[in-house]
Amino acid sequence: MDRWDATVEARIRTAQERGEFDNLPGMGKPIPGRGQPYDESWWIKSFLEREALPTDLLLPTPLLLRRRIEQVPAEVRDLPTEESVRAFVADLNMEIVAWLRTPTGPRVVVRPVNADDVVRRWRSERQAAAAASPTPAPPAPPRRPRRGWLPWRRRAA
Repeated sequence: MDRWDATVEARIRTAQERGEFDNLPGMGKPIPGRGQPYDESWWIKSFLEREALPTDLLLPTPLLLRRRIEQVPAEVRDLPTEESVRAFVADLNMEIVAWLRTPTGPRVVVRPVNADDVVRRWRSERQAAAAASPTPAPPAPPRRPRRGWLPWRRRAA
């Protein structure tokens, strides 16, 4: 074992002399997470951060559904028609009913969303936004060029 350690140390020393360890990424920076308590799910958190994924993916199904129900007004705000709002709510309700048939995870009360309430709120927000934004003025009619004027001809001075 001593011969093995000596060989490894010799190779590291020769690599340092050649400068192979100079300008490595992270050189001079502190080791991330040093001085913090050990977290068993560090790799999940680092993966979510590195891939820019939402942390909602870690929630159990009922809590994820509750979060989606809370975000319904913001998600339907930009939908163009009442039918598209109702279709969005119908898809969400299908997921809720599917979970209610075979519930998993913690016991959390999750109820289907009332489409009429969502549409009513969607309409009122659209009417409020329409009242707040001024109507644009109609475009001015195009000007007709002066009679006898040709842009490529100069007038005699």
